[in-house]
Amino acid sequence: MKIGIVCYPVIGGSGVVATELGIYLAQRGHQVHFFSYALPFRWDPDLRNLFYHQVETSNYPLFKYPPYTLTLAAKIASIAVQENLDIVHAHYAIPHAICGYLAREMIPEKNLKVITTLHGTDVTLVGSEKSFFDITRFSIVSSDASTAVSRHLKEEVCRTFDLCNDIEVIYNFIDPAKYRPCDPCNLRKTYAPDGEKIVIHMSNFRSLKRIPDVVDTFAGIHQKIKSRLILIGEGPDTVTAAQMAEKYGISKDVIFLGSRHDVASILSAGHLFLLPSEHESFGLAAMEALCCGVPAIGTDSTGLPELIDDGKSGFLCKLGDTEDMAEKAVKLLSDEDMWQSFSDHARKSVSEKFHYEKIVAQYEKMYEKVLSK
Repeated sequence: MKIGIVCYPVIGGSGVVATELGIYLAQRGHQVHFFSYALPFRWDPDLRNLFYHQVETSNYPLFKYPPYTLTLAAKIASIAVQENLDIVHAHYAIPHAICGYLAREMIPEKNLKVITTLHGTDVTLVGSEKSFFDITRFSIVSSDASTAVSRHLKEEVCRTFDLCNDIEVIYNFIDPAKYRPCDPCNLRKTYAPDGEKIVIHMSNFRSLKRIPDVVDTFAGIHQKIKSRLILIGEGPDTVTAAQMAEKYGISKDVIFLGSRHDVASILSAGHLFLLPSEHESFGLAAMEALCCGVPAIGTDSTGLPELIDDGKSGFLCKLGDTEDMAEKAVKLLSDEDMWQSFSDHARKSVSEKFHYEKIVAQYEKMYEKVLSK
């Protein structure tokens, strides 16, 4: 098949999933064309059937803002004709699904199919804003097929837009050969030279990730156990995290790594992953940690219960209950046998349920179903 993929090129979950899906599809023999304003974050330049089309906007004085949406739609339509694309797969409803729709309407003779994958905040935040509600709903309804990355997200779409029947759940995926427990783990000696337990958080440091809860929880752990906190990523609340660490007097044990490409090796050095998010449609970062054999603690009102087996691979807690999170973390980190059992279960369950070969095959099956209509 000839597949176009539209995504944001940034570090966030939707961009990572879209890029890695395209790479795996290319490895399976499909021709894959990416559309974005910059080269995607995780990119493989060695695949000869993987292509990137940069979308450049003009700063025409008449427009207050560069018309990225229109330029993207025109680019998709142009390449769809030039390369005879079968499908355009839009990751993120706004604006990508709408751009796919416009491109399809521009070239009706090509019978281009549009598939939309909903990742979370595109629906729960952007979609619930009154001014974007109708167009977000329209973008989903107008797609030839739509998917959600978790049952939790599908249920949110049902509640928000009264759309249930036509959305298929296809989970995010993982490569267990890439994300695996460290052996030997020299990084542990680098980050914790005195044998401290390593707690990790990785995100875009936005308010929904509850960065203050991460620091609060770690402060509770730090009181009981020699430990260090590694923070991967950056965003608006990075400064808040540093200020809170200073306030608690734990700055020397909080390590800010910023955005990194080598997250697999860093995650594998951890003993515990924290993700106390307010909204989490799936929890890609938690899945990567679990696959490395790192137990995780997260919130029970998100998509994380589909990923974390409570009491087996980690713990699920109420939103904002940092005392409970710290208590459970201390319990786990203080018991080597329990920790090893959790680690083994985390690795096994995630590797089996979310293996990339299984999930990519589900996308291929959906593509074939749409093309057969």
